[in-house]
Amino acid sequence: MGRGTLRIYLGAAPGVGKTYAMLSEAHRRVERGTDCVVAFVEHHGRPRTEVMLHGLEEVPRRTIEYRGARFTEMDVDAVLARDPAVALVDELPHTNVPGSRHAKRWQDVEVLLQAGIDVISTVNIQHLESLGDVVESITGVRQRETVPDEVVRRADQIELVDMSPQALRRRMAHGNIYQSDKIDASLSNYFRPGNLTALRELALLWVADRVDEYLQQYRGEHNIRSTWQARERIVVGLTGGPEGRTLIRRASRMAAKGSGSEILAVYVARSDGLTAASPKELAVQRTLVEDLGGSFHHVIGDDIPSSLLEFARGVNATQIVLGSSRRKTWQYILGPGVGQTVARESGPDLDVHIVTHEEAAKGRGLPVARGARLGGTRILAGWLVGVIGPVLMTFLLNSISNAPGLANDVLLYLFLTVVAALLGGLLPALAAAAAGSLLLNYFFTPPTRTLTIDDPKNIVAIIIFFAVGVSVASVVDLAARRTHQAARLRAESEILSFLAGSVLRGETTLDALLERVRETFAMESVALLERAGDVEPWTCAGSLGPNPAERPEDADVDMPVGDHMALALSGRPLPAEDRRVLAAFAAQAAVVLDRQRLVGEAEEARRLAEGNRIRTALLAAVSHDLRTPLASIKAAVTSLRSDDVSWSDDDEAELLAGIEEGADRLDHLVGNLLDMSRLQTGTVTPLIRVTDLDEVIPMALVGVPDDSVQLDIPETLPMVAVDRGLLERAAANIVENAVKYSPPGVPVAVAASALGDRVEVRVTDRGPGVPDDSKSRIFEPFQRYGDAPRGAGVGLGLAVARGFVEAMGGTLAAEDTPGGGMTMVLTLKVAPGQAPVRPDFPAQVLS
Repeated sequence: MGRGTLRIYLGAAPGVGKTYAMLSEAHRRVERGTDCVVAFVEHHGRPRTEVMLHGLEEVPRRTIEYRGARFTEMDVDAVLARDPAVALVDELPHTNVPGSRHAKRWQDVEVLLQAGIDVISTVNIQHLESLGDVVESITGVRQRETVPDEVVRRADQIELVDMSPQALRRRMAHGNIYQSDKIDASLSNYFRPGNLTALRELALLWVADRVDEYLQQYRGEHNIRSTWQARERIVVGLTGGPEGRTLIRRASRMAAKGSGSEILAVYVARSDGLTAASPKELAVQRTLVEDLGGSFHHVIGDDIPSSLLEFARGVNATQIVLGSSRRKTWQYILGPGVGQTVARESGPDLDVHIVTHEEAAKGRGLPVARGARLGGTRILAGWLVGVIGPVLMTFLLNSISNAPGLANDVLLYLFLTVVAALLGGLLPALAAAAAGSLLLNYFFTPPTRTLTIDDPKNIVAIIIFFAVGVSVASVVDLAARRTHQAARLRAESEILSFLAGSVLRGETTLDALLERVRETFAMESVALLERAGDVEPWTCAGSLGPNPAERPEDADVDMPVGDHMALALSGRPLPAEDRRVLAAFAAQAAVVLDRQRLVGEAEEARRLAEGNRIRTALLAAVSHDLRTPLASIKAAVTSLRSDDVSWSDDDEAELLAGIEEGADRLDHLVGNLLDMSRLQTGTVTPLIRVTDLDEVIPMALVGVPDDSVQLDIPETLPMVAVDRGLLERAAANIVENAVKYSPPGVPVAVAASALGDRVEVRVTDRGPGVPDDSKSRIFEPFQRYGDAPRGAGVGLGLAVARGFVEAMGGTLAAEDTPGGGMTMVLTLKVAPGQAPVRPDFPAQVLS
């Protein structure tokens, strides 16, 4: 069974006719023989909509009681059981009444679609989740019922139900939308002409964007490369130069002439990273484009004209805006330039605008020398081999009595040319080839000591030598540059992989990341600077190394991150190719800084929430659990002081016993509250001493009835290192909690045993027990398990007990009691110097 299709009628406001259009479509389908039912349609008392329901089968709704009222919702199970071909579901963003199958109606619709049922539904533009803030700023009303944009965007068909604001207000005035008592208020508030016009524009633009997505999808599926001028899209080609701002503003003025025009600024960078673009200027231009309502795009491509045209055709652009070339007149001998090439190859579907600017024909500066990547030492060595090497080779060959011959001489000079290419690149190799040709001609080609050559074969040999030398030098230089690029790309990929991994794992701290930046680029110091606004001073969010820069302008290299953050490096300037990796580091530094702050804020929020929870619980405890014994004490005291009643001795004793019991309860509650406060503030300092358990545990049983506990503490147990007072309080709380939940007449078992370097005290009850998923919560403050009565305590006993035990280096855990109930296991460390205890296993086990 395939997935059903979803059709949505989208409107700008209530009353435009979405439900009416949906019901009309249903009648058309029923007339064609389609099995169509009404799963949920609300006519809101509108007569024409109610009439349209006649003749359509309606699935009975589900009735739900909530807070004393009865509500009706769509019965998803009934619709699935009916299994129609098409179901009508009105008001897709609706929030279901608690107790429904799903929280939102669009989730119910998803179930129907998965069952293969086609669904027709309705949505108003103000209910789209992404437009909530925009709609609130327009109408002043915050929409509580929303639907995710993706749900509507995935619809197989979206149909806009449009109506002018004037027509909608007339429909409202005629009573076709709301009841008469609501008309005046609606017309003067939500249904004002300005509100309706803005909502209508939002709906039209949203649908236009969806149509544009369908158009792009269709062009991609059918491999359509030509531009369809359905909408003006202006691509601005940026070089990173100062003329970019002029081009962007010019494109903005062009876009303003036509409604719905779009600006896309694109910067094409070469794949080798060599570029004269200023990162600061590109950041400024990006901000300018976004402020003017456009978008900024970064494209990698070695052939700039082809990459620019490919991008423009890929986004279905209609116009390209380029600046006049900054090259001087003589530089045109190197080629026609980007502007002329784009204009020539754009074709009839793309208009190319060349905009003049102040930087035109002023020159672009010299490109970065390729040899700069080899280092000064290698370049110097290459020139030495290329210039001095042939001279030394000539001296060596002339000093040999038996000359190897012209063919071998040519090979030796060719070897020097290859070495010069490997060391210094192309230019030293060309120098070696030229010098070798002259020296071969002068010293080794008859007649020697002259530049003339008698034998034509030798002329060919010298020419071939020079050609081969130049060719070999070019190939070797190309291979060396490719090797250099491969090594660099491998290093960059490792760095980017490290950054990506650290993002996923969240492991890298800001200091570690800055240290990695300093090591990678061999810098003296690195600083991450930020400021609150454009005119605010810079502050240092983190730094490493001596004398970090206090402002981006003071650094040798700065990489902006957004509008108000920059990564500043001091030590040496960086080549342009390194800025690509530096930009990744800068972005990661901003992410790490935000993560650290978010973690700190989350921890602070967690601490505040925990404190607030404890304060709330404390107030609840004070308001009830502390007032209850106070009320009983006051009632008993008031009765004893009453002069008009003569109390017998038994009555007085009973009242005094009640006062004593209430005072004990108060003392116990206040003691736990104070202990919990000490644990929360970290002021519990245990005084560890060597203690015997049979001296402490019996003291903890004073507050419980004698027949409620069975005690089994062997005298042979080793001594433990504990704080006697804390252990007594912890054991008392554990035993009192066990007695409270143990059935009447069933005593609680308190037994101790030793194993190795540990001593365990097990408090076992036969109460209802605790599920595994609740065992950890019973040790949290102010937690009562199950239906414990309010007067049974404030829920601090086990929390205080665990806190005291852990302060002494022990553990407290809960286990299930075999046969039912719960066992609290208190584990303590054996005192130093005590021999480890070997457990007494049964004889059959030892054999």
